[in-house]
Amino acid sequence: MAKQLRIFVPPHPLIQHWLGIARDAAAPPKVFRQTMAELGKWLTYEAIRDWLPTVEIEVNTPVAPAKATFINPQTPMAIVPILRAGLSLMEGIQSVLPLETSIYHLGLVRNEATLEPSCYLNKLPDRIPPESLILIAEPMLATGGSLMFALNELVTRGADHSNIRVISIVAAPPALQKLAIAYPDLQIYAAMIDETLNDQGFISPGLGDVGDRVFGT
Repeated sequence: MAKQLRIFVPPHPLIQHWLGIARDAAAPPKVFRQTMAELGKWLTYEAIRDWLPTVEIEVNTPVAPAKATFINPQTPMAIVPILRAGLSLMEGIQSVLPLETSIYHLGLVRNEATLEPSCYLNKLPDRIPPESLILIAEPMLATGGSLMFALNELVTRGADHSNIRVISIVAAPPALQKLAIAYPDLQIYAAMIDETLNDQGFISPGLGDVGDRVFGT
């Protein structure tokens, strides 16, 4: 059976609550930053639910020995925030992960005429072990160009695309259709799938420019 792109929209009331606040254009940057951190936390919680390998170790409680389950500390894991907007999710993502994780920054800017991304910062390592678990932080999946660029760079360096998951806030059909063709076994965790893009390539109704809203620019 052919693999198929999986997009998860968790029906969690806290995710929907924080999404509603993020939608509000009147939210000041401080409130918007807090909101994005909360969304990053709850979506990461959902994304790693059945993903992280565990080990069983015996510990001593104040009363008696007990078996305890822990995240395997030998698991290589990395977070890739796509700048600038991806930084808004980092506080929430890091608050959930119990492991020491590497952070590989990838700075992309979109050409407003062609809507294609260009790279101005690439801190990915030359070689990524294929067993590495990688979370990409990309709040808005509009055309999918930035995420496609990131995925291609990661896979070129040895990452196994089946070990990559994406934390997004709002996704749109053009991005999902493009990703389904190129990376059919990708898993994306988003708060909402919106209907369309406007003439400027922004998701509608969307959140606007997340980077500008987070940093007050």
